[in-house]
Amino acid sequence: MLELSPDLSGEWRFDPTHTRIGFSTRHAMVTKVRGAFNDIEGIAYVDVEEPSNSKVSVKIKVASIDTRNAQRDEHLRTNDFFDAPNFPYITFESTRIDQVGDTSFIVNGNLTIRGVTQEVGMPLEFMGVERDPSGQLRAGFEGTRRIDRQQFGVKWNTALDSGGLLVSDKITLEFEVSAIKVEKS
Repeated sequence: MLELSPDLSGEWRFDPTHTRIGFSTRHAMVTKVRGAFNDIEGIAYVDVEEPSNSKVSVKIKVASIDTRNAQRDEHLRTNDFFDAPNFPYITFESTRIDQVGDTSFIVNGNLTIRGVTQEVGMPLEFMGVERDPSGQLRAGFEGTRRIDRQQFGVKWNTALDSGGLLVSDKITLEFEVSAIKVEKS
């Protein structure tokens, strides 16, 4: 069983080269489209003794969206979806963190997409902590959360001949976070 040791307390920065914040959604009601954002900044302050004092802040550059299809990515950056020129970042600021199991947490906070802020709870599982070959202390967290894109003003769609819609309103957010502890000098 993983244990939350006092070593975890302190400041942690997301390692963008080993962190994935992605999403998936139904396309044409029969398949899934998956994507991720390649430009991510995140910082967490962890208080193991009092998890409710912990906090997380994440900033994602919308223009870094990558669904492995350049034409689709360009469309997602337009006003039809994320409107990257006017809303260049998706942000998340925690307001409360609840420990709901030995290594399970709900990170509650304000998610802002297209200038619309909604309070959401993000379930995260602590995956462990290890020193990497360069001596840095790394912690891993994973989780998923479904949201309704319409609640954030992401409304574009087109009808299918069958009566369904091209893009599902339900989006699954996917988090795989590798954070490096900021060592005090």
